[in-house]
Amino acid sequence: MNGMTVNGGFSAPAAGSVQTEMMVSRQAQEVQAAMVIAKRFPRNEIESYNRIMQACRRKGLAEQAMYEYPRGGTKVVGPSIRLAEAMAQNWGNIDFGIMELEQKNGESQVMAYAWDLETNTRQAKIFTVPHIRSTKKGNVPLTDPRDIYELIANQGARRVRACILGIIPGDVQEAAVEQCNKTLLEGEEKPVIDIVRDMAAIFQKEFSVPLEAIEGYIGCKSEAFSMNDLIRLKRVYKSLKDGMAKREDFFSLKAAGGVQDPFESKKDGPVDANKGDFDEANK
Repeated sequence: MNGMTVNGGFSAPAAGSVQTEMMVSRQAQEVQAAMVIAKRFPRNEIESYNRIMQACRRKGLAEQAMYEYPRGGTKVVGPSIRLAEAMAQNWGNIDFGIMELEQKNGESQVMAYAWDLETNTRQAKIFTVPHIRSTKKGNVPLTDPRDIYELIANQGARRVRACILGIIPGDVQEAAVEQCNKTLLEGEEKPVIDIVRDMAAIFQKEFSVPLEAIEGYIGCKSEAFSMNDLIRLKRVYKSLKDGMAKREDFFSLKAAGGVQDPFESKKDGPVDANKGDFDEANK
């Protein structure tokens, strides 16, 4: 999969068709018109900041705000596509989204972008999405338009997130993450041990990850889990749900007695485009 970052404006692929160039040109014209409106009604940064903080006080957003996955012996943690979207919507005067530029020869050329209409700060990524789904039995070509749409939406979500985070001020992002963590720590009414049981049941049901493997990941018995440990598990769940990582990346399943892959006997279905980070892979 090829990716390209454009910081000075949108740029069509080198081998793009006339239709591709027309789509990019039309998008640029629409954004230019929006820029005129944005200049007439500029954002109030204090109000925008307060709106973001208010959004992060919602438990539903806070639970989906962060992702976590291991890479090269370290842990990667960052804002999810859901938090990035919430920040862009409340910061105001930002145009962002995914555009399919061209579809041919079993693949789509797609552009993910975010454009601050006031400051003219732009981030765009143009990439190719082959119409295939990888399974344990090999690559399966996709022909159903809905499957292709969901694949593109899933692959594009992570790049949209990167584009949005490229134009939202860093201190605003840090404050939003801090507020989301605070919301999770203060918003639970149930005892921690009850929440642990509920989460363990979800991991077992959806990913066949036993409690012993979860305890091995956290490093202590479930009775000693803290709210911070639960926040870590929610990030892991978000990463697994969005397909940004595999359960083996987090959990030692052999140490837990070995677990059969729950997806080995199931037919692969389309990814939920509304839960991608990655939807994001929400990555």
